[in-house]
Amino acid sequence: MNIYDIAELAGVSIATVSRVLNDSPNVAEKTKQRVRSVMEAHGYVPSGFSRGLGMNAMKTIGLICPDAADDYMAKAVACLEGGLRDYGYDCLLYCSGYGYEDCQTAVSALLRCRVDALILIGSIYADDDPDSPRVNYIREAAAQTPVFMVNGYVRGKNIYCAVCDDFDAARSAVKEMIASGRRKILFLADMDTVSTNLKRQGCQAALAEAGLELQADVSVDLSNQIYQTRDHLLKLAGLDVDGIFAANDALAAGALKYAKRRGLSVPRDLCVIGCNNSELSVCCDPELSTIDSREPRLCQIVIHFLKLHLSGRRQGGKVYAKGYLIRRGTTDF
Repeated sequence: MNIYDIAELAGVSIATVSRVLNDSPNVAEKTKQRVRSVMEAHGYVPSGFSRGLGMNAMKTIGLICPDAADDYMAKAVACLEGGLRDYGYDCLLYCSGYGYEDCQTAVSALLRCRVDALILIGSIYADDDPDSPRVNYIREAAAQTPVFMVNGYVRGKNIYCAVCDDFDAARSAVKEMIASGRRKILFLADMDTVSTNLKRQGCQAALAEAGLELQADVSVDLSNQIYQTRDHLLKLAGLDVDGIFAANDALAAGALKYAKRRGLSVPRDLCVIGCNNSELSVCCDPELSTIDSREPRLCQIVIHFLKLHLSGRRQGGKVYAKGYLIRRGTTDF
């Protein structure tokens, strides 16, 4: 039972329910009694967000990401924190790690802090099936406070999602790689997330359209470690590829070090594409062609969703941002 249910049962707006919670003099006594009767009948316990809807008193947002040391996560946190601060909101940051139970613990911990909303950064908090019971903990959190997701999608009331179309971005980039003459393409990943799976599927779709198959699907059991990626590829016996699509820029940087150790010319002998357009992409030599996953745009959409929610004009939903390839020195097309 949340403020939306109370408003619907009482036949009033959520702003009116919030004003009743704050005992505003701008609500008729008869309306107050009706709303309070509904709350009592359903044992409703208001959150700080519910009170703040009618009083412009929202002050604290909970941010959750797996690892703030990761370049993608750090940039998202900085973008969100700065944007929210401009609207007078403070942030609490919780780094959950990547384990399923750890993600649940992070959500529970910030709910106990009575934050006014939760923002989850990364597809680690989602599932390939947006209706999966595996993400029920997010739907349960959304019954208490609004939940916003950056590049993750969970279907449910009071859940707002801004998502990069990772499938289409990967498919388009690999189609160009194939058109340039590449036929033996490897997909390189380091963890199993919804975003990674969509990129893999995009690669496979592009290859299937050309009558080709993925040459290799390599999962590196580590998190964004450049030298470990290089060494892992060097240990693969008989690896013969002319193109690598990596799920993030750190993996792609490791692939470039692999190419240098093998004496391969990039992009003549080996074409490499990364993802996220991170600082790593311009630190490489040659500079890395990479998918811009529109991270600042996703954060802006989430902040916009938050403002719409406060005005009572949204009940949840999803918006896509289209990723695109930034061409640098590791591709020749």
